[in-house]
Amino acid sequence: MEASQAAQAAQASQSQTYRQAPGYFKRLDLFDWAFAAVLMGAALFALNRYGAYMDIYEKVILVLTAPTFAALGWHWKPVRWLIPVVALLAFAAIGLYGGNLEAANKNFFLKYMLSSQSAILWMSALFLFSTVFYWVGLLSRSNYGSSVGSKLCWAAVVLGWTGMMVRWYESYLIGADVGHIPVSNLYEVFILFSMITAMFYLYYEQHYATRQLGAFVMLIIGAAVGFLLWYAGSRDAADIQPLVPALQSWWMKIHVPANFIGYGTFALAAMVGSAYLIKSHGYLADRLPALEVLDDIMYKAISVGFAFFTVATILGALWAAEAWGGYWSWDPKETWALIVWLNYAAWLHMRLMTGLRGRVAAWWALIGLLVTTFAFLGVNMFLSGLHSYGKL
Repeated sequence: MEASQAAQAAQASQSQTYRQAPGYFKRLDLFDWAFAAVLMGAALFALNRYGAYMDIYEKVILVLTAPTFAALGWHWKPVRWLIPVVALLAFAAIGLYGGNLEAANKNFFLKYMLSSQSAILWMSALFLFSTVFYWVGLLSRSNYGSSVGSKLCWAAVVLGWTGMMVRWYESYLIGADVGHIPVSNLYEVFILFSMITAMFYLYYEQHYATRQLGAFVMLIIGAAVGFLLWYAGSRDAADIQPLVPALQSWWMKIHVPANFIGYGTFALAAMVGSAYLIKSHGYLADRLPALEVLDDIMYKAISVGFAFFTVATILGALWAAEAWGGYWSWDPKETWALIVWLNYAAWLHMRLMTGLRGRVAAWWALIGLLVTTFAFLGVNMFLSGLHSYGKL
């Protein structure tokens, strides 16, 4: 009888809390609405000024970006300052160019800070310094070290996105027929991968109020940056090249980012899995978040990545039908994308159906990174096919 009364009291308390909670839109303040209005105004301005150069699909993508980023900013407040800061820096760079690509070698701020290559080099350096400070903070139990690492990571994100936006503009300065969104080759997508992985980590860092995982996640970003610097230096990959015919499509603007949200979150889950394994064996046990927190981050990261990777795979099939006349051709990239999808589908199935947890889940996430890395990079190194746009 007492248990029944207690259950009823708990249910009544939950119902009261639910009724008192404000609705989604009522939780928004004036700054939230102003942020959304500015985004919509910017999208409409761009549509009015550049709409003549877009097809109907690109116009729809442009218009939808405003509510999408507004909702993201409402959910995660740092986006409300990140987008304006990146926009201001990118527009400053565009103004300094004055329509002349040669200004990158003459103007001090462009040469050493705001041209795409300069901004991306700053991004790379800041990510590497961030990795060092995160590890100093973890090993020395220093909140200051981890705090500096987090700030450096944010600075890298700002300059990385600025570099990407400016690179987009620079491609049009080379020629209207050359201009394209900078997600078309290994150099560009490694930047995209680093940015997406860093931003998802920073979100979880804030959401779980812990910076201890930065040391692990930044290792994979540092590896990506190291590859990026080697690749750019040895292959002149930083040079902007015209798109091959198959990539001259609006599909690229949505397929590639969706794909790399998957890659980035899978990589993040793997590094969290490595932290889980280290803690579960008693190492750094008092310096890392609880195993339940690590397990939850792994699950959420893989869930988000799987959703976006699924969408990217569907979009890729539609793009293939337009470019090559068939939805699926068992090209090596397509085959390995399917293997990646099946791997994480199985992980989630086992999680939901059998309660997969613990070291098995962590090892699986870590091994999944190897599968994903081969699909991302190994196919370009060792195999050839229709998707071979970024050979090493």
